[in-house]
Parts: sequence; structure tokens; C-alpha cells
Amino acid sequence: MKVSVSTSKIKGEVFAPPSKSYTHRAITVAALSDECVIRRPLMSADTLATIRACEDFGANIEQSEGKLKIVGLNGKPFVPNNVIDVANSGTTLRFMTAVAALTNGVTVLTGDSSVRNRPNQPLLDVLNRLGVEAYSTRGNGCAPLVVRGGLKGAITTIDGSISSQFISALLIACPLTTKSTTLSIKGEMKSRPYVNVTMEIIEKAGAEILIQEGNTIKFIIPANQKYNLKDYTVPGDFSSASYLLAAAAMTGSTVTVKNLFPSNQGDVEIIDVLERMGADITWDKEEGVVKITGNGLKGTVFDAGATPDLVPTIAVLAACADGVTVIENAEHVRYKETDRLHAMAMELTKMGVAVKEEPDQLTITGGKLRGAKLHGWHDHRIIMALTIAGMVAGDTVIDTAESVDISFPDFFEVMQGLGAHINPF
Repeated sequence: MKVSVSTSKIKGEVFAPPSKSYTHRAITVAALSDECVIRRPLMSADTLATIRACEDFGANIEQSEGKLKIVGLNGKPFVPNNVIDVANSGTTLRFMTAVAALTNGVTVLTGDSSVRNRPNQPLLDVLNRLGVEAYSTRGNGCAPLVVRGGLKGAITTIDGSISSQFISALLIACPLTTKSTTLSIKGEMKSRPYVNVTMEIIEKAGAEILIQEGNTIKFIIPANQKYNLKDYTVPGDFSSASYLLAAAAMTGSTVTVKNLFPSNQGDVEIIDVLERMGADITWDKEEGVVKITGNGLKGTVFDAGATPDLVPTIAVLAACADGVTVIENAEHVRYKETDRLHAMAMELTKMGVAVKEEPDQLTITGGKLRGAKLHGWHDHRIIMALTIAGMVAGDTVIDTAESVDISFPDFFEVMQGLGAHINPF
């Protein structure tokens, strides 16, 4: 699918979509609990992949009236009858690889062409040190993956510089083993807010993990625990809301976004970034309401270490801002659905923006955007970011637009409802 975008201003009120990160984790932990109701889950291609995978492990999941009713597995997933296909969801692949380690048999996991090129070796290495036989069928650390269960606790380390999803996966699985685990993080722990979200759900489910801070972060995970997640409401998603807020800032519009309450989501940083760049923005934390009016933007410096998913949004904001913006500490952004640093550099260059791409950063000099034919890279975040850039430039066409289904299935409809001139075809 392609989408054409014309010059647009937007206005109005809209609810932020439910959080994809919280939905993934709540479904996984609920499936390892007894019985649970999850309210306001995000129903997107990625989270549906997690639902299907949990059902493959034996959970019973029913969707009705904006909620999921889950009859879980009490920490003892079954061996799947078939190969688990996670489609485009890297989160599902990493989480379910760890869940597979809890079975008493062999699980095979795969996904689409993008997922089959995303690295998993650090997670496989740790699982092998924890008594599991886990390997890539092609020997390159990428799916298809084979996991023979038998997870046992141990003292071990993991590289924290590639993906926080490896750490989250282990934190979800290890409380259910029969021997305690100490997991030390080697190097910088990227995307730490996502680990904090995982910890929040685990604690909500009644399990305990201790954290030792210092030069080396250590997670101490007692054994023989149980999950007891009973009733959980998914909060609004700051990652998805970032496109709504940025669209207002870039087009000089006024928009109110609701259901944005304080949480462990790292992408709440979008509010501070927009304020630094000159947008008029307020956040009523008690009511969960963010109101923004675009008022001209200026360049800034953005450290992507904790919030890699904001990079496409910051990149298009930078393209419309006066002066220079540096997106730094961002090498790990290259290991997402696509190499997002390179993708944004390529597409913004087509729109007439001066972009310097380096191994771990982008330097973007703002200017006048021009319409262009753009490649969406089959990446939901790239497509949504380029769409709001097109609202400034006009006369823009973006391909692979169906990929917004991954995290924000009704993105185009929501933007149209706010007045954007967007036409999928």
C-alpha cells in the first residue's frame, strides 16, 4: 500500500493509542499466570503475534469489548505443536524464545524477512549458560531459532548494548526457574526504560527482582516464584503519541492528546524534547492530557540511548527546525525493524534536507522540506515519521504504508480525523 500526503494543518482532540510495550509484556506475563483480564490492550500486528505465540504455548486468550481474557499456564508452558511464527515482531521473538526455555521440549521460532535478520546471539548465549540448548539454524544468531527447554538459574552476564529486549525476556522467564539467577549487564544498558516497564509488570504480577546499581548493574532473581497478574489496564503509548504531537509542532497546529499518564515509558521524553525545540506544550499529569501548539522549532541535541524509538520522530522535527540537531548515542537504532539511522538519512535527503550520517549519530540541518517519492522501509515508525514530514512538504508519496499496522493500525484514519490530507491507495 502507498499513501499520498498533501500540505496539512491539524486540530482537535484525540486519545493516544494503548502502549505496545506494555501490551506485549502484560500478555506474556498473564499467559504465565493463572487467569487475568487485560483492559484496553493495543490490538496491532505485533501484539497479535504475541497473542498467537502464547496460544501456541497453551494459553487460552479471548478478545471481547476492549479487553483480553486470558487463562494462563501457571508458569509451565506446553511444547508448541507447530513452529511459532512471530511475523514482524522482534519483541515477540525475544520474549517467546525465553518462554520456550521454560518448556520440557523443543520449540522452533521464526518470522518474516526483517525479523530473520535481527540479532539474537546475546540472548541465545545466556540461555545456553542457563541450561538451555538454544541456537540459530543458520548459525548467525538470527531466526529461525531452536530452543530446547530446561532453564536453570545461574550467575551470568549479558551485553546490554544491542537490545533491552534480551534482558526483558530473561527477567520474565527466570523467576519461574528452580534455581536463583544473577544477571549482570556488561557495558551500557541501552533502552533502560523498556526494562523498567518489564519490571513494573513483573512486580504487578507479584514476583520480586532485586536490582544492584553500580559500575555494573545486576539483577538478582529469586527462584520458584509465581506470576499472579489478575487485572491490568494498559496505559497510553508515548511512542505513538509522539507522531501526533510532532505533527502539531511541525505544522503550527494545536492538538490535545488524552490518556497520557506518567509511567515508566522512556518515550515520555518527547514532551521535554518538544519543549526544548520551542513548541508550546503542557501536560496535565493528573488528567493525562497533553496540549501542544506549534510555534516554530529550533535545533537541539538528542541522546537516543534510552529512547531509540523516538529517533524517526526527532529526525523529522529536526528537518523542520531552524539550525542543527544532533541525534547521538544511536548505534543501537540500526538494529530495529530496519537500520533507522540510515533509512531516515536516505529519505530526508530525498526531501532536500542536509543530513550527515555517522556510525552512532545523525546531524540534521533544518530547512525547507520538498515533496518526494519516499520508501517506507516496511517500518511502521519510519512511515509515520515521513507522513508528518509530508504534511509539511506536500506532494509526498510513501510506499509500504501498510506497515503502520505493527503499532498504530488506525494511524492514517486518526490523522485524517484531525484534518490531515492523507490518502492511502
